[in-house]
Amino acid sequence: MTQQNKIFALEGKVQHYQWGGFTYIPTLLSRSNDAQQPFAEYWLGAHAQAPAVLKNDGALDSFIKANPEVLGEKVKKQFGRLPYLLKVLDVKDMLSIQVHPSKKDAEKGFAAENASGLAATASNRNYKDDNHKPELAAALGEFWLLHGFRSPGSMKKMMQDVPEMMFLQNDFGEGDYQKVYSRVMEMDQDEVNKRLQPLLERILPAYEQNRLDKDHPDFWAARAAVTFSEPGKTDRGIFSVYLLNLVRLSKGEAIFQDAGILHAYLEGQNVEIMANSDNVLRGGLTPKHIDVPELMKHVSFKAVDPNILTGTPVNKGEDAFLTPAEDFELHVINLHGGQSTESKAKTVEIFVVTEGEATIEAAGSILSLSKGECAMSVAGAELTIRSLEGAELYRATVPQ
Repeated sequence: MTQQNKIFALEGKVQHYQWGGFTYIPTLLSRSNDAQQPFAEYWLGAHAQAPAVLKNDGALDSFIKANPEVLGEKVKKQFGRLPYLLKVLDVKDMLSIQVHPSKKDAEKGFAAENASGLAATASNRNYKDDNHKPELAAALGEFWLLHGFRSPGSMKKMMQDVPEMMFLQNDFGEGDYQKVYSRVMEMDQDEVNKRLQPLLERILPAYEQNRLDKDHPDFWAARAAVTFSEPGKTDRGIFSVYLLNLVRLSKGEAIFQDAGILHAYLEGQNVEIMANSDNVLRGGLTPKHIDVPELMKHVSFKAVDPNILTGTPVNKGEDAFLTPAEDFELHVINLHGGQSTESKAKTVEIFVVTEGEATIEAAGSILSLSKGECAMSVAGAELTIRSLEGAELYRATVPQ
């Protein structure tokens, strides 16, 4: 890296997970998808599994290792690496019921799986790295997800309103989340089939006739059955659709998910930022590796009141979604035609243009970015961001 380089063109890595859509990310990136592959996630970070690439300077993780000063003194000392991973997601099919471990538990689990000789790429591996994975999802349009256990009152009402869930009333009592969730996650498969069959017989015809609304769990339970259940094996993740909060985000809204919070993305597109990790413990609604005992060790058995975030102004045309996470902070920059904004990079910062076109200038260098294009700036860079026609950019950084 030459001394004067403060900004770089950046290209991320597409992940073709089967739950991804076929058009949103290819259109964003101006790529064809003639093979009709699912484009699920676009990774922009320095995770060793799929590091972004700097034009003329190689993989981002290698670049940072060779030039650690680009992180800035505070981040270099606290984390020793880029602490976040930025993604764009297109959720066509529901993602798994999942939870993320704490930092301490991730370190312990990663070391244990390494010591066991389990290959880093093994499909039955729970811990891909030694890091926790708090995460924030910012909706790019209507976005649906499950997020944390319902409140006691909401849980009791659900059990009264959904006849097939009434059998859980005694387990739940006045709020025994661990008992009720252990019941549905640990029951044998024959009982899962028996308990859910009457529900599916009731809701599947309505789903197939488009008579169910997305704001009711029946819609997502039916979709889950169609997507994931196999002959003789109904997916137990369907119980979670009723036990967790169903949340709808609109564009400009976001939600934060810390360690222990059960969640599942259901449908839509978002910009997601998280600690630099790929640790996911799954409990259903997925063909991927499921480890219920390991998942249950890390679940927070408490009610959650979903906290929908909106941006807090931090600069001209720039809002931040504020969370307790030390690893990351996500900003959204909205510029009208002819507007500009100035700021100083706190660490390695990553920008992705989601609408319009913009330029980023630093130390006399100018990068022109169209929709879907990305840039990286280094700590200390004095940045001027402009747009002639208007633009929306997401900016990944650390808490200010």
